[in-house]
Amino acid sequence: SLRKENLLSPQKLLNLPLGRLASLIKSCGYYNVKAKRLKNFLEFIKKKGGMAKLFKGDPFILRGELLKVNGIGQETADSILLYAGNLPFFVVDAYTKRILCRHNLIEKKADYAHVQKLFMDNLKLDADLFNEYHALLVKVGKHYCKKKADCSNCPLRGV
Repeated sequence: SLRKENLLSPQKLLNLPLGRLASLIKSCGYYNVKAKRLKNFLEFIKKKGGMAKLFKGDPFILRGELLKVNGIGQETADSILLYAGNLPFFVVDAYTKRILCRHNLIEKKADYAHVQKLFMDNLKLDADLFNEYHALLVKVGKHYCKKKADCSNCPLRGV
């Protein structure tokens, strides 16, 4: 809906009334909460001087700042850094944790930082590589490593 209305720019979204933004993202679910969180992030971008300046400087400081924005958690912050900033931060999601648990690479109680460190310490720090790894894990998670696993057809079988 945002694309259809030609609103996919931080400034246009920032200028949009909250109620209108919520109505445009209604199909996402929890649209009122998401609209507020999106506005928080847009204010953050504005405060940082816009998208062109957002990813300048120390990426670890930026990550810390992102985590202080109401509504942005670790997965969202790292997604912003990786996908929008092309910075090598590995994104950990439920699929990643489920797959690693089932392959006995992490314990079920492993926290986000532990799982992220596993990737960042053992792979070349490369945004394209992290992007590809994450996409492949999502694909395996969606198609094979669901809550009810389809291990017999999983491409990771025997790995």
